Amino acid sequence: MPVAFGRIVKSAAATFAALTLASVLGGCASVYNQPLNEPSANPFGGIVRPAEAAESGTPGAPGLRSDTVIGLAFSGGGTRAAAFAYGVLDRMAQTPTAKHGQLLDHIGVISGVSGGSIMAAYYGLKGPAALADFRARYLTQDLMSQLNTSLSLGNISRALGGGANTDTALRDWFNTHLFHGATFGSLIGKRPVTIINATDIYNRTPFLFSPQTFAAACSDIAQYPLAAAVAASSAVPGAFAPVVIETYPEQCQTPLPAWVTAAANNVDAPPLLRAYARGMTDIRSGRVKYVKLLDGGLVDNLGLSGITIIRAGQTTPYGPLTPQEAVNMRRLMFLVVDAGQGPKGDWSTTLEGPAGKDLVSAVVDVLVDANSQTSYTAFEATMKAWREHIVTWRCGLKAGEVSRLRGRGGPWNCRDLKFTIARISFDQLGPERARALSAVPTSFTLPADTVDALSRAGGDALSANPAFQRFLSEM
Repeated sequence: MPVAFGRIVKSAAATFAALTLASVLGGCASVYNQPLNEPSANPFGGIVRPAEAAESGTPGAPGLRSDTVIGLAFSGGGTRAAAFAYGVLDRMAQTPTAKHGQLLDHIGVISGVSGGSIMAAYYGLKGPAALADFRARYLTQDLMSQLNTSLSLGNISRALGGGANTDTALRDWFNTHLFHGATFGSLIGKRPVTIINATDIYNRTPFLFSPQTFAAACSDIAQYPLAAAVAASSAVPGAFAPVVIETYPEQCQTPLPAWVTAAANNVDAPPLLRAYARGMTDIRSGRVKYVKLLDGGLVDNLGLSGITIIRAGQTTPYGPLTPQEAVNMRRLMFLVVDAGQGPKGDWSTTLEGPAGKDLVSAVVDVLVDANSQTSYTAFEATMKAWREHIVTWRCGLKAGEVSRLRGRGGPWNCRDLKFTIARISFDQLGPERARALSAVPTSFTLPADTVDALSRAGGDALSANPAFQRFLSEM
C-alpha cells in the first residue's frame, strides 16, 4: 500500500479546518517536478541483443543459465514491505540446495512497487552484496525526517498545489544512501532483470521503467537515475508531487513494437494490455507531452501487472524467454512477497462510521486491495497459459531442433515443465504474529526492533511456505 500521509492528517476536524483555509491559498501554490529524462535519437543506445531479446522488453539481459528459475515480486508498504522483502532474500541466501549452487543465483527477474521497489532496485544493482548493508543504509535510517510531514497550513497548501514534497529530497536521499548516482545503464546485461513499477495517472495504468516504455518517449532509459524511478514508484499522492517523464516524439524514428500497435487497436484485447498499449501510442504520438507518475501501488500493489503486460505482448509461445531457455527450463517458482495490511480500525463494531480520515483510509484500502487481487488473478492466468503454450511448442519440435536448442542430446521430456506461484505474507505466521505485523504503519521510518521483527518474519514465512519447500525438494 502507498506510504500513508498520516503524519500530516492528525484528525478529521483539524484537517477540515486546514483544508478550508488552505483551499483559499491553494491557487497561489503550485508544486511540480522537473523531468530528468533526456531525448534520444537512438533510445536503445545500442544495447539490444538479437531479435528474440528485443521482443522480451529486456534488451541486454543475459540468458538464463539454469533449468531452475526464481522470480520475485515485492509489494508496496513502505519500510514494512522493504524489511519483509529483505528477510525473504536473506533467508534464501542461507538456504542450501543439494546440487544447484546458491539459491540466489537462480533469481531471473525481480519486480518491485512502492516500498518494495527500494529493495528490488538495490538488489538489482548490487546482487547478493546488497544484503550486507541494506539494513544499515536504509532500513534503520530516518528518511521521514528529511520530508515535509507535519500538519501545517503550508504543507496542506502544498499538498493541494500538487504535493507536500517534490521528488528532490527523496531522490537525493536515495542517491546518498543507496544508489550513488547509478542509472538504469548499470542494470543492463545483468540478472536478475529488474522491473520498477509506478502508476501513469493519466492513462490509469502501470508505468514500467523499461527500455520499451522509454523508447516510446524517444528517451534512453540507460541514462535515467535509479533513484528517480524508485522515488516515482513511492510517490504517494498528496505527500509528493507526481514525477514527470517528458516525451520527445519528434526526436526518433524507432518504431513501437508491433504488439503495442496491434493491442491498442484491438477492442477485444485484454483491458490491461490495451490500456497500456494505448498509453504507449499516446506517448509516441505527442498527445501526452508529460507523463505524470505516482505510487505504483495505486494500480497494483503487488508489482505483478508489469510482468503480465510483458508476457501478454509477446508474439511467440515462449517469449520473453529465448527458444534455448524455453527448451531447457524445467522449474519456475514465482514468489509474491506481500507485506500488505489486513482490515484495520474499530468502526466495524459500531453502528457509526467510518468517518473523516477513517473513511478516506477505508476507501483507499478498498481500491488498492481490489486492484491487487485483480492483478494476482490475471498473473495466475497468464502463468498458467504461458506454461501450456511452451509445452505445446516444445512437444511440436523435431528431435534435431531439440538437440540444437538444448546444446546436447540425451533423454528429454517436453512436458517436464512446472510453474509454481507462492504468496509469502504475514497471515502464514499465525494469527497473533500476523496481527502484530499488520499493525506496523506504512512509513519510510520504523524503529530498529520493528525492522528486525519484519525481516525475521519474511524469512520465517518463506521457510514455512509449503510450495517453496516442495520446490526445494524438487531441486
